[in-house]
Amino acid sequence: MKKFLSISGPNLNLLGQRKTSIYKEASLDEIHSKLMKKAAELGVEVDCVQFNSEGDIIDCMQTVPGKYEGVILNAGALAHYSYALRSAIGTMLVPCVEVFISNVYAREDFRHKSVLADVCVGVISGFGANSYVLALEALVNLVKP
Repeated sequence: MKKFLSISGPNLNLLGQRKTSIYKEASLDEIHSKLMKKAAELGVEVDCVQFNSEGDIIDCMQTVPGKYEGVILNAGALAHYSYALRSAIGTMLVPCVEVFISNVYAREDFRHKSVLADVCVGVISGFGANSYVLALEALVNLVKP
């Protein structure tokens, strides 16, 4: 069975508790549950992790080759400046879809540029918790035999 990994970055463990006007009411646990339900419907598996530390995300990415078919990455604010994460995406040797819960283009100017976007196979932004589900669907379609 094909396996995928969802990585959420700094502060995303606080979803449902902070800035609900932007990020809505869904907690990260609820997003993970929704993602696992969709994975079961698609006949795949998904592991979900969250880290507040950039180094922990990179360490996790280095375990991906040979274990996962693709990665969903919500790097949070790290998306806008982390060249270390950008480099780590290349080490995974699998497709990566970058996700944002909010529509970053309707927010502050600094959020309009992701240093990760052009090393990912795609970016999904603005669909709330469904951004993760849409990313999984895209990856499953991409890696079909």
